[in-house]
Amino acid sequence: MAIQLTEAAAQRVQAFLSTEGGTALRLGVRKTGCSGWAYTVSLVDDAAAEDRIFEDRGVRVVVDPAALKLVDGTIIDFVSEGLNRTFKFSNPNVTGECGCGESFAVAG
Repeated sequence: MAIQLTEAAAQRVQAFLSTEGGTALRLGVRKTGCSGWAYTVSLVDDAAAEDRIFEDRGVRVVVDPAALKLVDGTIIDFVSEGLNRTFKFSNPNVTGECGCGESFAVAG
């Protein structure tokens, strides 16, 4: 099980942590959209006892067990497209996405 960050994503998260505070990035999911799930990201100071903690490129990533089965193996990137700058997720568990790209589906 692993969560990875590209160099661009790691640099962006480190910048957020230094300006906004926190010690880690929390990656999660919420039920939404036409495909079922959407990613959530936030900065956190602490992890719960049941959370899984991954570290990549000097960034700690915290994931709760319920979300882990949906995001395990995900690579987080940070991209600039025109005026938009956003995190992109490459998730091997995704079986479909909605047309707008805001939500995703997984098998099972």
